[in-house]
Amino acid sequence: MKNIALRNTVLGLILGAWCNYAVAHNAADHGLMIKIKYEGRNQIKDLKNAGYDITGIDLENGFIDIILNNEADAELLVNKTNLNIVSKTALNPEFAPDSDYKTPDEIVEIFTQFANDYPGITELEVIGQTVQGRDILALKITDNPQERELDEPGILFNAMHHAREIMTPEVIIDTAEFLLTNYGTDAAVTSWVDSNEIWLVPQVNPDGNNKVWTKDSYWRKNLGAKGRGVDLNRNYPYEWNGCGGSSGSVWSDTYRGPSAGSEPETQALMRLVARTQPVFNISYHSYSELVLYPYGCDGERTPTREIVEGVGIEMAKLIIKDSGRGTYKPGTPWDILYAVDGSDSDWMYNEYQVIPYVVELNSSSQGFQPKYKWRQPTVEKMRPAWGLLLDKLSGSGVRGVIRDNSGRANPNATITVASLGDNLLASNTMNVKPDGTYHLILLPGMYNISFNQNGEIIEKEVTIGDTRVDLDIDFAAVAH
Repeated sequence: MKNIALRNTVLGLILGAWCNYAVAHNAADHGLMIKIKYEGRNQIKDLKNAGYDITGIDLENGFIDIILNNEADAELLVNKTNLNIVSKTALNPEFAPDSDYKTPDEIVEIFTQFANDYPGITELEVIGQTVQGRDILALKITDNPQERELDEPGILFNAMHHAREIMTPEVIIDTAEFLLTNYGTDAAVTSWVDSNEIWLVPQVNPDGNNKVWTKDSYWRKNLGAKGRGVDLNRNYPYEWNGCGGSSGSVWSDTYRGPSAGSEPETQALMRLVARTQPVFNISYHSYSELVLYPYGCDGERTPTREIVEGVGIEMAKLIIKDSGRGTYKPGTPWDILYAVDGSDSDWMYNEYQVIPYVVELNSSSQGFQPKYKWRQPTVEKMRPAWGLLLDKLSGSGVRGVIRDNSGRANPNATITVASLGDNLLASNTMNVKPDGTYHLILLPGMYNISFNQNGEIIEKEVTIGDTRVDLDIDFAAVAH
């Protein structure tokens, strides 16, 4: 153990000394994939701090994948750190992915067709434009898509923050297709669509993905920052540049951008979340076969970790690994991988109490761009996990509308929840959504829920079972 600790310390010092070299060359080219022996979280942290592009981690077999420029960089890394390289694979950045995967234009066509074919249960929105002026689309699926029904909770699925992760939009496409084609014939699907607002954003980063198809198949970022690009999932305001989980170098694949929320793609998703404030979110990424939940910075846990982590563990157990041996591993990024700051999931939870998850699709053997034959097994494996969240929208919890003394929905109230039993949920205070609604996912048990409107308080004791309790609060009725 002492030798491993010493080696990790030396590794950190050496990598720190070579940090400028690594960052200067990272993301400029993608020519070699190396697989090294995994020796612990500190090893990953040191490699990330030195600016290396860690593309995936195989926890089952104990390997880390790193993209380098060429053999010379690999030799330099080995000579200076004594890392154990298991294998090397030459990469051709100009080699496009399997042509059956969807380009940005094809994704737009598919979602436009969905909206045209199912006008009674869909609405297609442009939620923003990219740096290069491409539309960022969101498809809403619900029984009355042109209306906002206060009794219907929302859920969001998004994909392709990172351009090279071509499997992720396929999951969104499959989710939309599954819901639309089974509506009216499958009882569960029909209930999901009739009872909820389901939002699907198939590609947050179409500019970067266009570069994957036309120039560099391993490109990760958008095309901001004078073409060098920003890692969109390090650009969100919460903990932006907060804990060493991103880079300040424009050359790095984890460059966080010049300021928090600087990128139009980031801003588009932020506006959608602020407007809809879904109960749950899944952001699809690849690869490593993980289910991740907030927070990303070392040691941080959510105030409602019993719920956030408990549901994440349930989800992970439902997703079978590509090998067929076991299921996905759940955890926080810092606990399993490395610190991450400025992510969409951390921002959603902190700002709006959305319960968010990152699903890292596919194994190390599949990578970012597996053969298209793996598409169908992958998307089918995701269905039980996203179906679980849709089921939980009508499961144990409480939902309602808060109305002020004039009878109008009040978005300015706050809610404090305290457990009255032994289910270990700590007291937690949250804001009401912009439409005056609230939705709390809770463990079965007894709770005291306090509704506060400018110092005027209504308290309710609520017993939560396996199904949702609907509880509207009317301050006018109390006042009179």
